[in-house]
Amino acid sequence: MQGYLSLVLHAHLPFVRHPEHEKFLEESWLFEAITETYLPLIQILEGWRRDGIDAKLTLSLSPTLCTMLGDTLLRARYERHLNGLIDLAEKEIHRTHWDRAYRELAWMYHHKFSLARETWRYYEGNLVSGFKRFQDEGRIEIITTGATHGLLPLLANHPPSVRAQILTARDHYRVCFGRDPRGIWLPECAYVSGVEEFLQEANIRWFILDSHGVLHARPRPRCGTFAPIYTPNGVAAFGRDFESSRQVWSKHEGYPGDPRYRDFYRDIGFDLDFDYVRPHLPSPDNRGFTGLKYFRITGTGDKQVYERDQALAAASEHAQHFLDERIASARTVAPLLDRPAAMHGTVLGRNTPHWWYEGPEFLDFLARKLCHEQQEISFITPGEYLQRHPTNQVATPGASSWGEEGYWRVWLNETNEWIYPHLQIAQERMTELANKFPQAAGLQARALRQAARELLLAQASDWPFILRAGTSPDYARRRVKDHLLRFLALHEQLTETQVDEK
Repeated sequence: MQGYLSLVLHAHLPFVRHPEHEKFLEESWLFEAITETYLPLIQILEGWRRDGIDAKLTLSLSPTLCTMLGDTLLRARYERHLNGLIDLAEKEIHRTHWDRAYRELAWMYHHKFSLARETWRYYEGNLVSGFKRFQDEGRIEIITTGATHGLLPLLANHPPSVRAQILTARDHYRVCFGRDPRGIWLPECAYVSGVEEFLQEANIRWFILDSHGVLHARPRPRCGTFAPIYTPNGVAAFGRDFESSRQVWSKHEGYPGDPRYRDFYRDIGFDLDFDYVRPHLPSPDNRGFTGLKYFRITGTGDKQVYERDQALAAASEHAQHFLDERIASARTVAPLLDRPAAMHGTVLGRNTPHWWYEGPEFLDFLARKLCHEQQEISFITPGEYLQRHPTNQVATPGASSWGEEGYWRVWLNETNEWIYPHLQIAQERMTELANKFPQAAGLQARALRQAARELLLAQASDWPFILRAGTSPDYARRRVKDHLLRFLALHEQLTETQVDEK
């Protein structure tokens, strides 16, 4: 055997829950991800179990995502949303009766949505429990990430905040999965020296960071990213394999930009009569995405109709190419190492359906080809790798993230820099509150816990990311301000007036 392939699937969404509205646009982020990523992934895992395919995956599930997946209100709303998708697909089957290409796609969507509902109901709407079942069977390894995906390097000037992000995530993982996490996906793969001290306190044994974080380690790693390094305190750092990650993430250089794949942005919510699609829109008063899309990626001019068979053929071809590239890489590197080369890549993420609807099928094709059509590389999880190869080089990783220029520019720039002075003040006040009320109980303890929640939610890396990307800037700005204002109100009640229970 020449090498190992470790596939890490990062699943995270910011906490979005608005019971004050019957329908809320940003809640559709969760519903879309469940339909097009999480339920298909469970279906793939069921298929591997059925067919005896030993494809070990690593899956990171963020605490905010797990909380939303377990929330009674959001689960009820998702089932309503899924029923609405099936109803819309039925309407489309009738509307496209005399147009064969569109009718076949309408039937495809109806079948996929109906199958999604069967899977959803089989697990009684509890997908976290479903993933836990696969981990308990030894088929996947679930890891955690920051409590609210806070960018740890930008919190490092207040160490208690870094500690809170990590230890809160560990405690939440215990509740969800009945054990401690052994690994963590650093939020945004962002590392800065000192983070590993809190990982060690949480008994987390390894973490994922971007490739240049390992390549720029001190001293330089002898094995590059083809083996982990140990930080001086013994926590292992695995670097993402740059080439494999680029192939599955880049819509410009990688597979997702293939013109045979489905175009995410061309949706019947924008194309058809408004009154016709209105009952199925995430925000009833505005056009938006419904989930039914009939075109493939063919530039900005006239779009060509999506052909499912061609898209699946492309996914199979790309899975074979991906596998061949990993084998070639392992053959090249293995003679230089004292062990098989380890390659760590990410395949599915929180935004995969946006630019790669066929990502789950790619994963399925890859696993089946790797397990049945070659013997040079095998699947492994980072935790299993450390069990097989416990001796690794000691080095200090370099400061890094996956973002623009490899550091924090995405989350700290002219669009979002205003957030951090306010965070700094709130973080210092949270520490003061914790020190002032070490034995809090009753209403006082509730207020302290809620203040901590508000601060953690304000620290989420999603808000500065959205502000930079410009996708929903008003919502992101409002969320940061709301959480900080709530924190300040609670701080005032705890220190100057009295706690208002209501």
